[in-house]
Amino acid sequence: MELHEYARYDAVGIRDLIRSGEVTAGEVEATARRALAQADAQVNGLALPVFSQALGHAGDGPFAGVPFLIKDHGPVAEGVPFTLGSRALPGVVAGRDTELMARFRAAGLVTLGLTTVPELCLSFATESLRYGPTRNPWDLDRGAGGSSGGAAALVAAGAVPVAHASDGAGSIRVPASCCGLVGLKPSRGRITCGPDAGEAMLGMSYEFALTRTVRDAAHLLDAVQGPGVGDKYTAPPPRRPYADEVGADPGRLRVAVTTKAWSGTEVDGRVAEAALRVGHALERAGHDVIEAGPAVDQEAVRRSLVAESVAIASTLLMAPRRPDPARMEAVSRQALRAAREYTGLDLLAAFDAQNRVTRSAGAFFTEHDLLVTPTLARLPAPHGTLRYDDPEHTLTSWLDSLDGYGPFTVLFNITGQPAISLPLGHADGLPVGVQIVAPHGREDLLFRIAAHLELAMPWKDRTPPVFVGNRS
Repeated sequence: MELHEYARYDAVGIRDLIRSGEVTAGEVEATARRALAQADAQVNGLALPVFSQALGHAGDGPFAGVPFLIKDHGPVAEGVPFTLGSRALPGVVAGRDTELMARFRAAGLVTLGLTTVPELCLSFATESLRYGPTRNPWDLDRGAGGSSGGAAALVAAGAVPVAHASDGAGSIRVPASCCGLVGLKPSRGRITCGPDAGEAMLGMSYEFALTRTVRDAAHLLDAVQGPGVGDKYTAPPPRRPYADEVGADPGRLRVAVTTKAWSGTEVDGRVAEAALRVGHALERAGHDVIEAGPAVDQEAVRRSLVAESVAIASTLLMAPRRPDPARMEAVSRQALRAAREYTGLDLLAAFDAQNRVTRSAGAFFTEHDLLVTPTLARLPAPHGTLRYDDPEHTLTSWLDSLDGYGPFTVLFNITGQPAISLPLGHADGLPVGVQIVAPHGREDLLFRIAAHLELAMPWKDRTPPVFVGNRS
């Protein structure tokens, strides 16, 4: 199998090739290894060398034989080291699979490597001191977004069709926007985070994947969705398989569009224009489209985000061996300091803030079926823009910088609605993501609309300059 042939297919396409006997799973894996070596040499998206042997997986799952990567955001797969992108964590080895990893294995995904993240996954730029910058295949001088930046760069470069990702404030949707991919953050409780992980992040952390097509996201959600043992948060079960929603008639929907950031952050006109074009496309398709957005208490959003940052840092303070702060980056040290100073009253205030924000968003979605916004406030940022290791940063100033880059995503980590970033815009040779949000539990609506937009405003034939399918 040639690289240019391999890179043409999404995950469902590769699966179907294997099922038909046109190629073997072994041939696909060998090609994926070549693709990963070629792409990683340019984008720096792997946290470790490609695994000498793929992780164990079912031979009869719905994605049997499809190449896959997991994210270095903590202990994911038994026997695989993790560092959280930090020099202070010298490759601690995961003692067991997460429930989601067990489902990835059962789906037949062939896990070949571990992808890069910013330190502690606390940035929208994947450029840790441990790994160096992960480069955007659309422009190597720009970042791939974060925190799932390595996953996004390698999927966008054609090395694998799908990769594990997680989202605590936009970390699936932001790199999807930067790299021209489909990035779904599911509803709270749609995918298990295990009995501890979801609560540790105050219910604001979600896991899923990055893909190049809508159908891959739908088929994969079918394969891994559902609560696990001990889960506190669960979403209502889907009415039918999500794969069946792709191409289904969404009916006439009430669509709100806004390009105004609730924090007052200035939004680049080229980014805003992409969201407005999506609104016009939906209006032409017969939907009722108005300019509107939810009422948002920005102080409550900020209080929630501080609490989540503290929760992430607290996991290190509770570790059997605490990492050396001297080997951590500046903002990580600030987060550790904030975690030590955080009180029970602070936590109660954060829960109250989450409740107020969630109720306001819930009220908005009783009157609107979808919300359309930009994913980011600007085009993918050049390396070094966010300055995670700047000793001048406080935790507050750091969160300000995140808000200035990606002000539209974190709200829905707090409130729990499903949100998807689609690569529906393009400006100055760079992809522009548009975020679409639905009521809680309505991923079906997102897939119906996303599939319509994939046909009406196609991105399939847009590939970055760094792409393994490009013939030399």
